[in-house]
Parts: sequence; C-alpha cells; structure tokens
Amino acid sequence: MYILILATLTLVLYWMSEYYRHLRNVRSIPIRIHVNGTRGKSSVTRLIAAGLRAGGKRTLAKITGTLPRVVLPDGQEGAIIRLQGANIIEQKYIFRYATDHKPDAIVIECMAVNPVFQWITERKFVRSTISVITNCRPDHQDLMGSTVESISMSLSNTIPQGGVCFTAEDENFGILKQVAAKRHCRIVQVRPHDITEADIKGFHHIEHPENVQLALAVCAEVGIDRCIALPAMQEARPDPGALRKYKIKDGGKGIIFYNVFAANDPQSTERIAHMLTDRYQHAEVIIILNSRADRFYRSQQLVEAVKHLRFDYLLLTGEICDKVESYALHHGIGMDKLVRVGDPLPEVVYRKVLELTKEESHVIGIGNIAGEVKYGAQIVAHFRHKMQSLKQTRS
Repeated sequence: MYILILATLTLVLYWMSEYYRHLRNVRSIPIRIHVNGTRGKSSVTRLIAAGLRAGGKRTLAKITGTLPRVVLPDGQEGAIIRLQGANIIEQKYIFRYATDHKPDAIVIECMAVNPVFQWITERKFVRSTISVITNCRPDHQDLMGSTVESISMSLSNTIPQGGVCFTAEDENFGILKQVAAKRHCRIVQVRPHDITEADIKGFHHIEHPENVQLALAVCAEVGIDRCIALPAMQEARPDPGALRKYKIKDGGKGIIFYNVFAANDPQSTERIAHMLTDRYQHAEVIIILNSRADRFYRSQQLVEAVKHLRFDYLLLTGEICDKVESYALHHGIGMDKLVRVGDPLPEVVYRKVLELTKEESHVIGIGNIAGEVKYGAQIVAHFRHKMQSLKQTRS
C-alpha cells in the first residue's frame, strides 16, 4: 500500500515539475501565435512565419496540415515523426524544442478538433499572445457540433485571455466578439480590401486574399511593415495541400489539374470549385472525388456540395467508390456523369482523365488527400510528375 502511495506521489510531482518546466519554456518566447479555424490554418501559419522572419523576428513555426512540419528560424523545414498518431501533448515537445533556437516568436497551428482539447491546447500549452481564427465553416461536425454556431464556439476556445485575436470570419463574427469580450481580448475583423490581383499573382500557388490579409495584420501587430512582409510571403514555401494548378500537354490534349484536396469541408470545396468553374464557363470540367472508408460522411457532404456545380464527369477514386456512387445517384447526379475508378495506380486515374478529355479539361481534385495510403496525395504527385516529365520531353 505504501509503495503504491509513494509511486503515485512521485508521479504527481513529476507531472507538476514537467508542467512548470513547460511554462518556463512558454514564457521564454515573447510572441506566441496560435492559428485556428476551419480552412487555411496551414497556409496562414506559413505566411505569418515568413513575414516575421523577413521583419527580423527569429521565428519557429509548427504546421499540422497535410504533412506535420516544423519550420526553423532560417526557413528550413523538418518533418514531425509520429509513432502513435497525433496528440496535443506534442505541443509541449515543440516548445521544448523551440527554446533551443531561442526564438522571438513561435507560430503554432492548432492541432485539436475536440472543443475540450482546443481549450486545453490554448490554456495549458500555447498560452498565446496573438490568436488567429481564419474562418468558421461546417466541418468535423461529429466533434464540434452540427451547426456553424456551435463550430464557432468550439473554435473560440483558442481566443486567449488578454492579447489580441484576428479573424476573417464574417457570418459568425458576433459569436467570436462576445467570447473575446469575456476574455478581455481585443478582436480585429480582417477584410482583404487592400489585397490586389497583382499581390495574389505574386504567389507561386493560388493563395486566398483573406489568408494574406490575416498574415499581414499579424505582422503589422508586431511592427513589421507590409512592404517587408508581403514579398517574403510570396516567396515562402507553400503547404503541400495548398491550392495549386498543373498544366499538362499530352498527345494534343490539354489538362489543367487543380489540387483542392486539402479543402475537404463542403463549403470551402464548393467555394473554390465555383471560383474555378465560373472562370472557365465553356471549358470541360472533370472532378476527381477521393474517398476514405472511415470518412464516408465527408464524401456524402462533398457529393451534396458539387451536385449543383457545372461539370462533365465525376471520377470516384479511393476506398468506397461503390458507396459514394450509390449516394451520388440517389442525390440526382446522372449515371452518365459518374466514372468509378477505385484506387489503382495513379497512372490509371491519369489515363482515364486523358481518355475523357476531348481537347482541354479542367480537372479539380477534391476529397481526402491523406489516409493510410495517402492516395489523394499520390494522385497530386502523379499529375505534377506528368507535367514535369512531359515538359522535359518537349524540350
């Protein structure tokens, strides 16, 4: 009995000492930025870090998007190796690692989805001085609630006590504002009014104006001017899940492939797809929807999101194509538009797209990019490789 009590006391004392050590690590970094939201977290984290580095702030960033990464103060990146899956305790080790680099600032993408874990991550691990909430859209409704209001309340868990919060959210800004007031936190609603088309064209990928404006606002808060921060953001390495396009010429046909896999909540997917299909109203449009066996509800949401779009074919790839096909048929998508491919080698998917293309097609990849075999990521890599190899062949 005494041994059990002694062991328990020892364990409690160890936990207490570890937590105080963590708080010491946290306080050693004066600028702590916690980035949350439904979409754009990874991109905004990278943009803020790039702007801070350009402004002379020694900055470490942690991204938990398509691929978990640490961006070092010199801009180099390192992979985060997870032996047992994602866990919010990871944030403690990131701070421990960060202190070795003696940073002025740390930018951390929120890795929690469960509202309780979001609260714990902010209050116990990050204790941010600046919070960012990109937007509040329907996603992870099994954990954050079935309404946008409940999702907004969940995301508001990372609004800090004191400090400042920047957000591009519009529809549910009032909810965030109320929470910020209770926590004595200044909240700023950002609008991309001064982001020009030339600014966006300066990026090597398709960046959203709201993301750029949020990052610029955070940089301005710590004293870094737009003329210094923006060029650095334009040259920063994008997240692997960033919206990019690949132009392919093959056998007299043209394929323009858009990687929209990372925007896998229905509202974001529909917005981006609308943007692309409205821009090319008379072009042939092929949508690739990649599914995962454990995320059928997400495939259902995406089918409902795209059924109103203008497209010629919906290619179904991944693990549960038969179920997704049945759902699509039930929701009014004609059999003549559905092409079930499954998860063969990505070359088979590419060949099917080429076969369906008459002269030039705009191909939009949506759904799950990751999963056990990362099949969505394989498709993206294959289309990118095709673009590069065919260019080299022509030259």
